[in-house]
Amino acid sequence: MKDWEVISGGVTAAKGYKAAGIRAGLKASGDPDLALILSDTEAIAAGVFTQTQVRAACVDYCRQRLQKKASARAILCNAGQANAATGSKGVEDAIASAKWLGEALNISPQSILLASTGVIGQRIKMDALKASIPALVEAVAEDGSDAAAKAIVTTDLVPKSIALETQIEGRPVRIGGISKGSGMIHPNMATMLAFITCDAAVSTVLWQEMLTRAVNKSFNQITVDGDTSTNDTVIALANGQSRTSAITKTGENATKLEAMLTAVCQYLAKAIARDGEGATCLIEVEVKGAIDDRSAAQIAKTIAGSSLVKSAIFGRDPNWGRIGAAAGRAGVRFKQEDLQIKLGDILLMDRGQPIDFDRAAASNYLKQAAAGAYLQEDTVLIAVSVGSDRGTGKAWGCDLSYDYVRINAEYTT
Repeated sequence: MKDWEVISGGVTAAKGYKAAGIRAGLKASGDPDLALILSDTEAIAAGVFTQTQVRAACVDYCRQRLQKKASARAILCNAGQANAATGSKGVEDAIASAKWLGEALNISPQSILLASTGVIGQRIKMDALKASIPALVEAVAEDGSDAAAKAIVTTDLVPKSIALETQIEGRPVRIGGISKGSGMIHPNMATMLAFITCDAAVSTVLWQEMLTRAVNKSFNQITVDGDTSTNDTVIALANGQSRTSAITKTGENATKLEAMLTAVCQYLAKAIARDGEGATCLIEVEVKGAIDDRSAAQIAKTIAGSSLVKSAIFGRDPNWGRIGAAAGRAGVRFKQEDLQIKLGDILLMDRGQPIDFDRAAASNYLKQAAAGAYLQEDTVLIAVSVGSDRGTGKAWGCDLSYDYVRINAEYTT
């Protein structure tokens, strides 16, 4: 039984947060492209970032800021230019962005975290950004989450937002989040951004540990195309405005809060995979019976990321051989005779042997998932068992369509 309920409000659902999203002229399309999330008070801040060696200036900026001071008041995000692989000039742009926003908000630049998304190798259009900061600050509002969610997207077809509420010490505690991502999605994270707000009071170390574990069960378990990018960022703020007691160690309250944080991250992660470039359905792979959870998660990620599996799903072909082959190359030892594969409720393989199944029904199951795209009824469920141990894991991906190639072939042209 879930210990929380879904509420409205996204990143402004939690007490003490405002947000805004405006058109700053950063995107050639003229769509909203500059977002701000603001806490009324200094908030404990945690972050998880891309592990690639080619990183955006904002990633290094945030890492350095959080190492010196694990708190923040604001998150500024631009869309249109990634400001990655832009050298010292890109670093200067990041520093200037924080300085200008700090002056407009009358807060220290040290309390501002940054994120960028867009074309790699392009610096931020700084004149446009600077000119738009006063309007961005003026637009900040308690109902500004949707505007912020729209302003951070690039090739996304839909904005992504969620908020949950639970009770701790008889008081409501809320966590909200927005994210963007559609292509270049693969663990360890990808061209994705996620911003999370919480009104609980949590110790710095515990909040970072919670976020890291939540990311490992969510954003690090999704794949669209096998590519990790330069700007991947998840930032989580906790400002204590719920007025509950500070959570400083493991226990019932910490467990409840982390479960809700994980649920927010998993919702946003699945929304990214569902919105994969050219995708027609979400794929959820659940693996059981592995020697430990890490092994199960590795098998699940390998299956979800297999181009052959993804292509078969797009073709509505219940080709279980590709699923079995992907499981076998995941780098996890298991006995072939223990392998079981199900597509939805349809058993395809059991005890390492093929099973006679209704191929037309299995194909129709895949067609029905595609028909439910964007209605959250579009999930293809693949269940795999590799033994009798207790290790379990999940991963999410999407099918691989012709449109994926079209979208990425024309990305900068």
